[in-house]
Amino acid sequence: MDSRFDEAEEEAKLAQVREREEEDVARILSDKYGLLYADLSLKEIDNDALRTIPEAEARSAEAAAFAKTAKALSLAVHNPNNPALAKLREELKERGFRLQEFLVSKKSLEKALARYADLSFASESKAGVFIVTPETLSKLMGESGAKNAFERELTAAVALKSLDRVSRVLEVIMAGAFALRASDIHLEPEDEKTRLRLRVDGLLSDAHSFDPALYRQLNSRIKLLGGAKLNISNRAQDGRFSVTKNGNQTPTSEVGAPTASVGVEVRASFIPGNYGESIVLRILDPETTKVPYTELGIHPKLLARLEKEIRRPNGMLLTTGPTGSGKTTTLYSFLREIHNPEIKIITIEDPVEYHLDGIVQTQVEGNKYTFAEGLKSIVRQDPDIIMVGEIRDGETANIAIQAALTGHFVFSTLHTNDAAGTFPRLADLGADPKSFGSAVTVSMAQRLVRKLDPDKKKERALADDEKKMIAKVFENLADKSLIPEKIETVWEPAPASGDETGYKGRIGLYEAIFMDDELAHFLRDNPPENEIAKVAAKQGYLTMAQDGILKALAGITSLSEVASTVDLPRV
Repeated sequence: MDSRFDEAEEEAKLAQVREREEEDVARILSDKYGLLYADLSLKEIDNDALRTIPEAEARSAEAAAFAKTAKALSLAVHNPNNPALAKLREELKERGFRLQEFLVSKKSLEKALARYADLSFASESKAGVFIVTPETLSKLMGESGAKNAFERELTAAVALKSLDRVSRVLEVIMAGAFALRASDIHLEPEDEKTRLRLRVDGLLSDAHSFDPALYRQLNSRIKLLGGAKLNISNRAQDGRFSVTKNGNQTPTSEVGAPTASVGVEVRASFIPGNYGESIVLRILDPETTKVPYTELGIHPKLLARLEKEIRRPNGMLLTTGPTGSGKTTTLYSFLREIHNPEIKIITIEDPVEYHLDGIVQTQVEGNKYTFAEGLKSIVRQDPDIIMVGEIRDGETANIAIQAALTGHFVFSTLHTNDAAGTFPRLADLGADPKSFGSAVTVSMAQRLVRKLDPDKKKERALADDEKKMIAKVFENLADKSLIPEKIETVWEPAPASGDETGYKGRIGLYEAIFMDDELAHFLRDNPPENEIAKVAAKQGYLTMAQDGILKALAGITSLSEVASTVDLPRV
């Protein structure tokens, strides 16, 4: 019996043959013209790249950009002899792009051109990685005038009329944040404008303002980069993306799209407001965790004791302070110091802010993987050292204490005002005060203060009331050898211009309480915080206020900066 002829099936087969022939012809012609060949049906079209060429020009030149990293642009070309292509090529080079051309079939080109139909600013760029070019960074990274250069570059970027304006604005914002050593970027929409503010050395300052239309485009761009949902604006969202700022690029794919090593992690937070979502970008530069623990600003006497304590086979070190006081940086610097191939370190964090080589890092996930659940699992992984991002509840506190009592050393953080407040806080969470003496070996507290710029400070004599206040601060210090012999002068900022503050960078103020027999016995009855502080004072270590005064007398920071950060007595 004759089989039935299927005309539709045969036509489909013929179409496939013609498509393969067309690709074969394109591949042969690529050799003739000395170009690489690409089949765009197998490739993702990068929207950022597509935007570099207006649709009308792309159709006229029979060419389309399909991959872009920094200023490296991959260009799909169908007809190398098209006169409009030469003009387009020159325009792109004048804009600073480095071109790599690929010969493509008509079908491949049509696929790229079809993407213009659904191209919008809201779908710009692939999620996950954003690149700041070395050229942009170099314009802003000078020692002096960075703020003026930032304002100038940002004003120019906002005034652009090109399709990649939003990319350029965000690139300048990120580069400016790096140049000014900002820890956070704030976008705060108001009635008629959106305010851009940067947190530098712990203080926020206005940097620029945008119109509502540009803010909405930046909002969409940041959401896409961070993996947040574009259609949600009435509830809080979080996202995360990476920023490459070193320009180390090497071509790796057959289509020649360069790849770049990732430098800085950015954590994005969106919360709804009256005029739009407030956006905060937290810059998590891994370089900050590479600061040796000896350079954090810890007093030599305290540092010598901590060096022994963090090497204990079991116990617990808790560091306390408000958000942004440098607790995570301190703990990571300790982990880097004690890490070696002979021990296993596991962390549970919310979120994992910095990545450390050779350490197992885990992240909490809502109710599925909490600090308490994670701790239970970590203990079964045979760790030597455990770091818990934060003790927030009684279950986590009790499991951490049990881990410290059973052959593990635990690092963690608490939110209390000072080192003495650690123990009442643990008791409030439901931990048994009778276990504190055996489990908690060190309780620390810390704050960050701005450092005086060595080249922009001046010395002045202390006023009489300041001398009395300093004498009162040192009144209860058991180790009098820590008090300077002469207390006559302090230092204060002397900025050279109105754009400067006289400060550069930050340093920590620290205090610590170490467990001993007297304190362990005293804590069993859950005493108040002020009584704990009195007992701990006998150990002879500095309080944060005393540490701050010493740093002010030494010219590391100013007396006003210490007073704005820790409580100093009134006289």
